[in-house]
Amino acid sequence: MLKNNPVMKKLVETGEERVGKLAQQLLSNEKFVAAVQGLVSRSLAAKGTLDSALRTALSAMNLPSTADLEQLRSKVDDLERLLASVEGKLDTLVSNTSSKKKA
Repeated sequence: MLKNNPVMKKLVETGEERVGKLAQQLLSNEKFVAAVQGLVSRSLAAKGTLDSALRTALSAMNLPSTADLEQLRSKVDDLERLLASVEGKLDTLVSNTSSKKKA
């Protein structure tokens, strides 16, 4: 109902236009862009510090980190592939042995 209202359409169009102009002005302002880049940089540094502290805390409590779990998952996947390979070879060996006994 509001979507078909011409007044609402005009308000939305005007709002979109003003927001677009504001975004363009902000992105053309070097100080604003530098401030955003600095904020992102500091946020990433803080995340790195937090990740490191979390790994240390988990290690102190003898708990695995996400990286430890991923490494374990990789090893389990490798073992599953190896086991499937051995199983396939064993099946081939058993079927060859069975065929020779029948002949």
